[in-house]
Amino acid sequence: MARFDLTDDGVVVIIGSGAGGGTLGNELAQKGARVVILEAGGRHEIADFINDEWASFSQLAWADARTTGGSWRVHEDFPNLPAWIVKAVGGTTTHWAGASLRFQDWEFKARTRYGAIKGATLLDWPLTLAELEPYYARAEDRMGVTGTQGIPRLPGNNNYKVLAAGAKRLGYREFHTGNMAINSEPRAGRTSCRQLGFCFQGCKMGAKWSTLYTEIPAGEATGRLEVRPNSMVLRIEHDTRGRASGVVYADAEGRQQRQRARIVCVAGNSIESPRLLLNSASSLFPDGMANSSGQVGRNYMRHTTGSVYAIFERPVHMYRGTTMAGIIRDESRHDPRRGFAGGYELETLSLGVPFLAAFLEPGAWGRGFAAAMDAYDHMAGLWIVGEDMPQARNRVTLDPEVKDRYGLPVASVHVDDHRNDIAMRDHAYGQGRALYEAVGATRSFETTPYPSTHNLGTNRMSESPRDGVVDRWGKAHDLPNLYVSDGSQFTTGAACNPTLTIVALAIRQADHITGRMARGEV
Repeated sequence: MARFDLTDDGVVVIIGSGAGGGTLGNELAQKGARVVILEAGGRHEIADFINDEWASFSQLAWADARTTGGSWRVHEDFPNLPAWIVKAVGGTTTHWAGASLRFQDWEFKARTRYGAIKGATLLDWPLTLAELEPYYARAEDRMGVTGTQGIPRLPGNNNYKVLAAGAKRLGYREFHTGNMAINSEPRAGRTSCRQLGFCFQGCKMGAKWSTLYTEIPAGEATGRLEVRPNSMVLRIEHDTRGRASGVVYADAEGRQQRQRARIVCVAGNSIESPRLLLNSASSLFPDGMANSSGQVGRNYMRHTTGSVYAIFERPVHMYRGTTMAGIIRDESRHDPRRGFAGGYELETLSLGVPFLAAFLEPGAWGRGFAAAMDAYDHMAGLWIVGEDMPQARNRVTLDPEVKDRYGLPVASVHVDDHRNDIAMRDHAYGQGRALYEAVGATRSFETTPYPSTHNLGTNRMSESPRDGVVDRWGKAHDLPNLYVSDGSQFTTGAACNPTLTIVALAIRQADHITGRMARGEV
């Protein structure tokens, strides 16, 4: 295992070990760079995962204090839990469902395609699908994405069979068991999926791709990657020339350490990444590091989500098998005749009894709610994933009163749904209900969006420095050696799960960074 000195200013420091940070760390190490990954959480290996929802949540979730504001329902029901992300080595790749979908070409050009939408801060990405396609292919091969690169898809469980039957009745044509980063057959030294049904609790079989046991061990094997768990980064430092020079972090014992750096890459998710930049304010960067545009923290997106669950006369046992076992993509098109811009997808979803009781109708009680829970084994469920509108007021700021254990302001997340988001969600609710009713549902439920798992924007890419935080490579407009390497760099969210794009961007970013290093630019 590599061990680098705190004074070594030749290392690349990556903050976060998830889809972006873990992938980037391995890519750089494979190309000869020396890398230190600082991860705020602990390291839990496959054997440590717990097939129990609440126990697993306590083990993995980022439960540090946060605050919320705005009209979104999460502020009412879960004001201290705006996002359901992981604080552990591997980041949210230990928790995610595995859905791995490419953007459609026009989703990189939302401002051009949709036009001006009142209240939205739409912007075209400064790159195209054609540019990203080679990296999508590399990511799919690396992650073992089913339905791509000649990899067979997973089998359909009962939850999918209900979805597929309803899809046929509604005339949908593009539905299948998904493009999933879960092995459908043994691959890359990992076994195939055993359909245990605890995908969100960490895959006990290791069939689901996670940087914890794929990218990170591969990088460590080179002798050029060091991962330091329980290392909470408090601020990024810079020199008199305005170049990132290192980071200050608290180690497992709470002692402050200073790691020097040649390059700093921020990959802490779309809530903690802007929080870190804002907490790194200085006399040179009075409004926060990389924030001359005032865009750090703005344009927070979480996808337009919600769920539909339905009860049937005969048992479904939706919880048996892969959590996200199927998808309908027909509604992902842009069709303004539906009353909104952009599109959405419908994906199967099953929650266990504890989480379904918490999320089916937060705060509900009584005979109707009890009857629904009694019919749990007769339920089928689906989740909505739609493109929400970026808005300047939807943002992550520093809470003026609440501090963390280190005395730093915590992140405060403000969200108001755009009217486009509301129209899209209502349409998706209607389609979900119609789908289940078409195959005999006796009762259906529209659930409010859960705490977010798709957290995007807040440090977005832009062609012009005045419109965003980073350029087309994820490099900060304001600093020559500071990068953003997670979903916070997304300019818009598209109508698909983001992880594949985060990984593709990380692979592309690694090529860019090592090229600059070779040329002596950083």
